[in-house]
Amino acid sequence: MYRVKAGLIHLLGSCLLAALAVTLVFRVWYPAPLSDAVGVTSIFLLILGVDVVLGPLLTTIVYRPGKPSLRFDLACIVVVQMIAFGYGLWTVSQGRPAWLVYNANRFDLVQAYELDTRKLEAVPDAYRSAPWWGARWVAAEIPKDLQQRSDLTLEAVFAGLDVPQRPNLYRPLESFADDLRKHAQPLAELDKLNDPAAVREWLQANPQADAWLPMMARIQPMVVLINKAQARVVAVVPLKPWS
Repeated sequence: MYRVKAGLIHLLGSCLLAALAVTLVFRVWYPAPLSDAVGVTSIFLLILGVDVVLGPLLTTIVYRPGKPSLRFDLACIVVVQMIAFGYGLWTVSQGRPAWLVYNANRFDLVQAYELDTRKLEAVPDAYRSAPWWGARWVAAEIPKDLQQRSDLTLEAVFAGLDVPQRPNLYRPLESFADDLRKHAQPLAELDKLNDPAAVREWLQANPQADAWLPMMARIQPMVVLINKAQARVVAVVPLKPWS
């Protein structure tokens, strides 16, 4: 009876901690639908589930009133659980969506670990570090110098560092308003790529949208709804941008 009670108390504490972690991950770092775009949900819940269950289970096994080493055993369990929890949360944080980068004729979702951290001294302060409180919208300016373009192409092929991953190329999205309008696609095109009923549902939820652009992501490409007149992002929605 005492073991079960101790395990339940530990489980309650673990669940409270897990609830805070879920709020941080899915409300701040990976708000819907970006969590689906990068495929974090199943991995995070698996890590969290193992951590929440394992600690209370070990407490239930080792707990015995009057046991000389009880405090030490429980302390070890809590320490190991917190280390595992912290490492799992840190790992998830490294994959958080950091920047939503307008690049030529589409957006790219760039995760924190993908960023090119070289030459940060040449990067404006606003783009020098990956945001911790939600992904931010920016545009990337492709260099006009031919040699720089050639270098970018080579590094994109051999190092995987393309234009969207380079903070030194970031500029305010507002400065690309004309380009955004130029490449924006009509909403009618979405019906050809998706279930028209799903398209209508998302457009009804975002009535200010009058055009869209594709968004490339690691797992699931999505659609960025925009207001073309204002060259402003309205929302990211889980619709297919390509066939």
